[in-house]
Amino acid sequence: MVAIVDYGVGNLFSLEQSLNAIGGRPTVTADPEVLKKADQIILPGVGAFEDAAKKLRSSGLDQVLRELAAAGKPLMGICLGMQMLFEKSYEYGEHEGLGLIPGQVVGMQGVIPADYKIPHIGWNALIFKKASPLFKYIREGDCVYFVHSYYATDCDDAVIATAEYGPELTAAVARGNVMGCQFHPEKSGTVGLAILRAFLEMKEGSVC
Repeated sequence: MVAIVDYGVGNLFSLEQSLNAIGGRPTVTADPEVLKKADQIILPGVGAFEDAAKKLRSSGLDQVLRELAAAGKPLMGICLGMQMLFEKSYEYGEHEGLGLIPGQVVGMQGVIPADYKIPHIGWNALIFKKASPLFKYIREGDCVYFVHSYYATDCDDAVIATAEYGPELTAAVARGNVMGCQFHPEKSGTVGLAILRAFLEMKEGSVC
């Protein structure tokens, strides 16, 4: 069973449907006991970092996720959920993240060319930086779907893929059993489903 963390941030339907399509047996939950019994955990998210962080803290799920990650449970963050894995974000202020991956989240303004639109919305090819079991069923150059205005930086040791939007921006990260996709695999067609399938094959104690 794969658990989707429900902390009141984002529409979870498309992710749940994608996991159902590949036999993932997803459970949407905010119950720590269910999370502990899950084989894998997915932390989704859309919207503002500060709001999401507050909701995780108020529910106590922030500490639960830290403990399960430390125990070796496979944990994947998607979009804002990936950004939550880092130490802090500078989205409209400075806000503390889960601190599971060293690095920070910053805005694209002044980083990408002036004529590029923010948010970055669309399909971009993945550029592999490190071998990862998360990509076992896809190839470098396969395209995935992005919707974001902020990106992770100062995290080179964890970056497993980038995508070009002017410069190369962080697209996916991994540190042991904790990993994240800035893009939306659940909205990325067969490539996204292949990434989710690879994640569902990871077991407690797996290293990505």
